[in-house]
Amino acid sequence: MNLPEIKERKFALLQKHLGIKFKRPELLVQAFVHRSYLNEHRDFPCGHNERLEFLGDAVLELVVTEFLFNEYGNPEGELTNWRAALVNANTLAAVAYEIGLEPYLFLSHGEAKDAGTKARDYIMANLFEALNGAIYLDHGYEASRQFIARFVLTKLENIFENNLHMDAKSRFQESAQEILGITPTYKVLKEEGPDHAKNFVVGAFLEKELVAEGMGTSKQEAQTESAEAALKVKGWKGPKTTIIKRGKNDLG
Repeated sequence: MNLPEIKERKFALLQKHLGIKFKRPELLVQAFVHRSYLNEHRDFPCGHNERLEFLGDAVLELVVTEFLFNEYGNPEGELTNWRAALVNANTLAAVAYEIGLEPYLFLSHGEAKDAGTKARDYIMANLFEALNGAIYLDHGYEASRQFIARFVLTKLENIFENNLHMDAKSRFQESAQEILGITPTYKVLKEEGPDHAKNFVVGAFLEKELVAEGMGTSKQEAQTESAEAALKVKGWKGPKTTIIKRGKNDLG
C-alpha cells in the first residue's frame, strides 16, 4: 500500500480526524475507490467500494432504526419517514462533504471532472456508506454506531426543524392550506431540448400568483424544485412535527 497515489492522499490525517485508526488500512483505502478508477488503473491493489457500500448501508439503517425506536414513541410510519430523511442520498452526501471526504476519492479522469454535480453527490453518499462498512469490518458495530451518531444522528434536529422528512410539495401544500386556505397548483412554463433529453421549467402557483419556478429533467422533478423554491420565498417550513419522547420504562 505504498503507492504514490495512496501516500499523497494522507489517510493518516483522515484517521486522526475521524478518531479511528484502522488495523487494516487497506479497508479504509478501498472505501474510497470508485469503480471507474479501476477501469484506468487495473493493477491497483484494492477493489472498488461497492461491497463495502452494501454492508455499510445495512449497518447504517440498523443503527438509525435502533436509535429512533429507543428514543421516540411516534408511530411506525413517522419513524420510517424520519429514518428515510436521515439515510437518504442528500443527507449522506452533505455529511460526506462536511467531513471532508471528497479529496480522498479515487476517480477516473472523467468522473473527476464532475465535481459539484448530482452525479458527484451520489458518489459521495455511496462513499459515506462504504466508509461506514469499512469501519464496521475493522472495528465492529460499536465503532460504527459512534461514527453514525456523531455525523448522521446529529442531523435529526435540523430535519425536525425544517420538516425534511416530508417532500417539498407536501410541505408547501400543507403550509399553504394552513396559512392561506389555498391548495398550490403547478404549471409547465417552458420545455427545452429534444424528446430524449428534455428540461422542464415549472411554476408553483397560489391561485394566480406565481410564487417560484423550478427546473428538472422531468415534470415531477421540476415541480419539486419549484416547491422548494416557493417555501424559501414564503419563509415556510411546513407543519410542526409532533415528537413523542420515550420514557426509560416504556415497552416496545
